[in-house]
Amino acid sequence: MEKHLGKDITNTSRRESYLKDNCDKAENKGYMKPFTPEQLQGHKEALADLSIQIEQIEDEKKESAKYFRNRLDPLTTERRIMVNNIRQKAEYVNEICYKFVDMENRETGYYNADGDLIELRPATFDELQHDLFRLNKTGTND
Repeated sequence: MEKHLGKDITNTSRRESYLKDNCDKAENKGYMKPFTPEQLQGHKEALADLSIQIEQIEDEKKESAKYFRNRLDPLTTERRIMVNNIRQKAEYVNEICYKFVDMENRETGYYNADGDLIELRPATFDELQHDLFRLNKTGTND
């Protein structure tokens, strides 16, 4: 088979008529049609413009993501703390507590401002050492 048919006919409609009249069958068929050098250059320029636009949009997207992440992070942290507190049915606080040492039972207890015992542990050696003021305490104003 020849590589080209009807190339010598310059009129496009005549060339198409020639091919149609001389073929066995005309049917639709998909194929890759090569670009002309001018078309190829035009597509390359369009691709460069499109790439620049995509890059600009991706930069905007990164900035938006950073903006939303900065707004979302504190809320996410707060939610994590709340879920943890609900799961434990308590919250962590740091407040003034009152320490009492029970010499007889050799225990040390910590009470919060509401008077609730929040920690009970064995007394340390330093806590069990007697001092003059504790020895003289009788519980009355003698």
